Amino acid sequence: MTKRDYYEILGISKTSSADEIKKSYRKVAMQYHPDRNPGDKAAEEKFKEAAEAYEILSDADKRAQYDRFGHAGVRGNGRGPQGGPNMEDIFSQFGDIFGEDIFGSFFGGGQSRGGQGTQRSRGTRGSNLRIKLKLTYEEIAKGVNKSIKVKKYVSCNVCGGSGAKDKGSVQTCATCGGSGQVRKVTNTFLGQMQTVTTCPTCGGEGSTITAKCGNCKGEGRMYGEETVTIDVPAGVQEGMQLNISGKGNAGERGGMPGDLIILIEEEQHKELQRDGLNVIHDLHISFPDAVFGTQVEVPTIDGRAKIKIPAGTQSGKIFRLKGKGFPAVNSYEKGDQLVHVNIWTPQNLSGDEKAALERLSYSNNFKPSPDKNQRTFFDKMKEMFS
Repeated sequence: MTKRDYYEILGISKTSSADEIKKSYRKVAMQYHPDRNPGDKAAEEKFKEAAEAYEILSDADKRAQYDRFGHAGVRGNGRGPQGGPNMEDIFSQFGDIFGEDIFGSFFGGGQSRGGQGTQRSRGTRGSNLRIKLKLTYEEIAKGVNKSIKVKKYVSCNVCGGSGAKDKGSVQTCATCGGSGQVRKVTNTFLGQMQTVTTCPTCGGEGSTITAKCGNCKGEGRMYGEETVTIDVPAGVQEGMQLNISGKGNAGERGGMPGDLIILIEEEQHKELQRDGLNVIHDLHISFPDAVFGTQVEVPTIDGRAKIKIPAGTQSGKIFRLKGKGFPAVNSYEKGDQLVHVNIWTPQNLSGDEKAALERLSYSNNFKPSPDKNQRTFFDKMKEMFS
């Protein structure tokens, strides 16, 4: 069965922000939640479908892959049978985005389906960082390990990221008892309804700081610089993104760090052009070399290579250097180098040269007489790139 577009499932556009994605997911998930639709298999499937869409679109790296390659770009990211999320995964991973316990908010009960109360992690997660990394053809062909300096928020080296002056300055929140949540029970005609919301005192962290660190002013982080090592696999292309987990901005007050997202850019080569996995080189040779044949050196992404130009080579001839192209990412496939021959026509001739050519122009051997079986340039190109 053809999978529906993730943006369509959540009723949003491709330009929607992270907050808009979360808001739309909450609306759809609440509409089709199993507790609101008992025994309705269609609603349950839509609930799972929405969870799968949110899992991809809420992750910057996965969303970029989906935008670029569609469902094929994120195949294998889903959970459960056939790559789809199962109910336990949905409840454990997405329950906390609702600001209430979606497992107990409808018909009472203070526990999740897994038997555990929802526990908020301390601090605020750091934001993701995006940087551009320009690579040469040679680096792309072989893969490269790069160490770069990234300006970002780093954990405070005085308080260790806690934001507190010392260990004694961190206390369990008196309002929520350290859970980060407050529960409220309301009597309705359906029975008791329990809602769980973020603790207003500690903001869901479960603890409060009585004395702030003087270095970071209680944030637990400072703006600084970190050297990050990036392992770039061979065969990456312009526009691809690499994700390094935990190397983004440090979180506030001990929160998890964000991710570092690297956007790949290709540095233009002086003599080569890239077309997918293939490399193209325009070779210009003189008219005498085309007539008599010659041996020339051409640039490749692995250095220089010698090729033989047979006598009588026509302009537009394409030579293929097998395996001299780029490798595919995480694959044994490798492209070729295509050498496109152009016969150079002289533009400034001396009197003697003009006279010699005029004499030759009357010779039948210098009159165009293409072989009927000879393929056209377009036929060759279609064959090369099919």
